[in-house]
Amino acid sequence: MFYQKEIETMQRKEIEALQFERLKKALDAASRTPYYKRLFTDSKIDITKITTIEHLKDIPFTTKNDLRLSYPDGMVAVSKSDIVRLHASSGTTGKSTVIFYTQKDIDNWATLVARSMYSTGARKEDTFQNMMGYGLFTGGLGLHYGAEKLGCMVIPSSTGNSLKQLQLMQDFNTSIIHITPSYALHLVEVIKENGINPHDLNVKKAYFGAEPYSEATREKLEEQWGLDAYNCYGLSEMNGPGVAMECSCKNGMHIAEDYYIAEIINPETGDALPDGEEGELVFTHINREAMPIFRYRTRDLTRIIPELCECGKTHRRIERIKGRTDDMMIVGGVNVFPSQIESVLMNVPEVGNNYRIVLEREEGLDRMHIQVELYSKLFQGDMNALKKLNREIGEKLRALITINPRIEFMEPGSLPPSEGKAKRVIDNRKI
Repeated sequence: MFYQKEIETMQRKEIEALQFERLKKALDAASRTPYYKRLFTDSKIDITKITTIEHLKDIPFTTKNDLRLSYPDGMVAVSKSDIVRLHASSGTTGKSTVIFYTQKDIDNWATLVARSMYSTGARKEDTFQNMMGYGLFTGGLGLHYGAEKLGCMVIPSSTGNSLKQLQLMQDFNTSIIHITPSYALHLVEVIKENGINPHDLNVKKAYFGAEPYSEATREKLEEQWGLDAYNCYGLSEMNGPGVAMECSCKNGMHIAEDYYIAEIINPETGDALPDGEEGELVFTHINREAMPIFRYRTRDLTRIIPELCECGKTHRRIERIKGRTDDMMIVGGVNVFPSQIESVLMNVPEVGNNYRIVLEREEGLDRMHIQVELYSKLFQGDMNALKKLNREIGEKLRALITINPRIEFMEPGSLPPSEGKAKRVIDNRKI
């Protein structure tokens, strides 16, 4: 049984009291680390004077660059002998961001994920096929340990090898899959190409994460697979998956507020925004021994939903991630997120499961080209129908993003398929 009623239905004041109790312990532990000891001294922060959660705002933000500067272990709050695992993100600028865990941290993480899965209806009788990457990436092992804690049979199939994935689903009656939405779009086509109706498989639930995607994509995947899809949010710096997850109501992701304090800020000014307003998500980890982190700027854009959820859980919810502040495209002075374009494309029945956005600079001006795969039957129709569809998609996009992209229809399978995180945007303006 992984419904922790006494924690998940706490009143607001009780949640905040628990958060503050754990925040004080985390601050005390962090004050002994090289990084935070120096930060508190330089910022003239006396942690004994932090007497309410509101005082958290007096602590400077932590960024990914701060984690790189503290590499390899400048934020570690325990002895090396107490560390049982590390995870790391890819080091695109030379150094990775590394996160450390004690055995208690690993156990807590697994329990948290199991609790989140249970709230979607997952039970020990389920077979869980994990199609996320393993290794240093947290996505695979995070859900793996949670599903095992829940009692599910886990198939650690990792990413790619689509025919093998299909065979495993068939042979072992997989009932839950964990997968990126882009790979789910590709895999369902592989299944159909092999003469199998995805609805005839035993897959009843999917957990989507690791990349932003639209509600229209979720609805499309639910229809194609014949399953219920749930949003799962996490990031390496806060453990990985399980930071927030939808319940059976599928109306926002519950933050695990006994583990994390969430803030929404204006990404430009850093000022706090009230519940209900969209901004950048900031997290403080208050329940990790090895490496507490304070006010981490995720760069993810969302809002906190102020209303209580019908499921009875009182932990606040965040909306699906709209995108990242560093994913935003500026095209001709207009701010555009890939998820906005996806929301239009995935609502067009004739559009297939793959697309790509290409940005060019022509005669000194920004141009957006959108390459869209269509279902094969449309290529057997007349050109007038294709022109009409092209015009309709262009009008819908222009109404939403206020710019006029060029739409290019592609044959099915002509764009590179995704077996991990999708690369949807090609920006040739920087070349």
